[in-house]
Amino acid sequence: MKKYFAQLRPLERRVAIGVVVVVFLVLNYVFIWPHFSDWGNLSRRLDAAQKKLKLYQTAVAQTDACQKQVDSLQSQGEFVALENQGVNMLRTIQTQSAQTGVSIVNNSRQITRTNDAFFVEQVQNINVTADDAKLVDFLYKLGSGASMIRVRDLEMQPDGAKQKLVANIRLVASYQKNDKAVTLKPATVKAP
Repeated sequence: MKKYFAQLRPLERRVAIGVVVVVFLVLNYVFIWPHFSDWGNLSRRLDAAQKKLKLYQTAVAQTDACQKQVDSLQSQGEFVALENQGVNMLRTIQTQSAQTGVSIVNNSRQITRTNDAFFVEQVQNINVTADDAKLVDFLYKLGSGASMIRVRDLEMQPDGAKQKLVANIRLVASYQKNDKAVTLKPATVKAP
């Protein structure tokens, strides 16, 4: 290469060096310059990954505390056996209707849903007749207290005489799910 370069005239040398410089600049422009920001992008991605790793590690470190909290919350709730949940809900609804003066015209079969990990959901549709103050009082008393009953749907219209309201109500109650097998010991009577 030196031999070829030495044989060139000074003007040809300048042109050859200019061509080499232009080719060098074009290659840098095409292949090198677009990747100048890669180091900054890489450091930002590394920082984000380290923050996410720290977040995950703190979450994993808290699993024991969270499990203890879940266990304590599960033990605080009122457990109603699965076979008694429907009866308990219907008894609560009937008690509140008797106390508030709302007459239950019709009630449908209960539907049980168990999609949640912690709760079993009972759905009860009822048709009631009452004046507006008694109906509001009935719904308020159902929602307050420890009954866990809430109104999901409510349709109202006046009755034929336009003296009372006729309401179709869908009530939902959530009961604590108990996955552990509960064994009841039979009562023993001691002889005197």
